[in-house]
Amino acid sequence: MHTRSLGGLAVGEIGLGCMPMSWAYSVNDADDQEIRATLHRAIDLGVTLLDTADVYGPYTNEELIGRWVVADGLRDRVLLATKVGLTHIDTTSYGRNGSPEHIKAACDASLHRLQTDSIDLYQLHRVDPKVPLAETWGAMSELVTAGKVRHLGLSEVSVEEIAEAHRIYPVATVQSELSIWTHDAMENGVLAHCARTGIGFLAYSPLGRGYLTGQLSSDGISNSDFRSSNPRFSAEAMMANESILSGIARVAQKHSATSAQVALAWVLAQGEHVVPIPGTKRRRWLEENVAAANLSLTDADLDTITALPRPSAPRY
Repeated sequence: MHTRSLGGLAVGEIGLGCMPMSWAYSVNDADDQEIRATLHRAIDLGVTLLDTADVYGPYTNEELIGRWVVADGLRDRVLLATKVGLTHIDTTSYGRNGSPEHIKAACDASLHRLQTDSIDLYQLHRVDPKVPLAETWGAMSELVTAGKVRHLGLSEVSVEEIAEAHRIYPVATVQSELSIWTHDAMENGVLAHCARTGIGFLAYSPLGRGYLTGQLSSDGISNSDFRSSNPRFSAEAMMANESILSGIARVAQKHSATSAQVALAWVLAQGEHVVPIPGTKRRRWLEENVAAANLSLTDADLDTITALPRPSAPRY
């Protein structure tokens, strides 16, 4: 797999979102040994960035990474990216805490769960409106000075917030949702700002939380699944958005590829500073996702995708 630069971090051009392994999506059928095998297989295929967060579980996702990656002797082959700043309420809601005291205590706890001495990329999951960003980011920069963290990132922020943080300490990455049906980071200027300033962009939910694969139906989403509360995953919205799936499928057929691979190739085509982090807990889907790195979409393909209708419901 080729590498891309994320603000000074060289990573495989497709990363792995670990959240679905233990939180938010349907986890009743999660199998520990399959998850372990999936993590190992990802690393063997050249995936180097593993993305998690303390709120996933909460805590169980980081523990899983520590148990199946670090304890298995694979630490020197991966870059661990985790997040801080959200506090768990339930599967569909959370609070925010950007206080310096919380940031520092949470980092120590993440280090313990991940079974490592340093975190490669520590990301502010969301800005806390009750705490000045300068205070939060200042506390995070102190973690770098202390040797507990190597690089810092932000998630779901504005251009102005990126600039404010960058004046205090360099922003290595910004993580936001980006996919064929979610263009917020393009429309608000964040994606272009990252390209201009040498900041890496981590695209989460590049498969539209599974919808863009064409393999998901509304009756397959349980009430405990995070997506059950998303407007785009109502039965009516999923049916209304089928024209998007049809368009992706036509491009996929042209390349003898899957719809998921086309969706990931589209994200990769948005810039050399962009790294998608599709999530999965199974080797089958992991291997399909990684193979998307070998798919090159033509200008005509990109025009076809650009012409697809916008989704009929908001993401939240």
